[in-house]
Amino acid sequence: MITAKYLSKDGQIKKITVSGHANYKKSGQDIVCAAVSAATLVTANAIEHLGLNHLIDLTVDDGYFKIELKEDNSILHALLENLKYTLTDFEKQYPKYMKNQKEG
Repeated sequence: MITAKYLSKDGQIKKITVSGHANYKKSGQDIVCAAVSAATLVTANAIEHLGLNHLIDLTVDDGYFKIELKEDNSILHALLENLKYTLTDFEKQYPKYMKNQKEG
């Protein structure tokens, strides 16, 4: 199962951690893992494209993604809210394979 954890402070997301594998299908055919990977990487690429990398700590590995804000920024907050919205939608579509939860 894929688990997405959200750490918020003062109503703003400060950190998102996504870990695990969906095991929806075998590797290479798992549309849930592919969708989650695409959503996280699109978010990271948007941040890089906008030149905001210096405002985050980012870790990407096999079955693991973590993005944490070093500084508040309205664009970053919007991108993280969008990622949370997307991952929440995936959980609604694939509740056996995806779980979202608050951290802390």
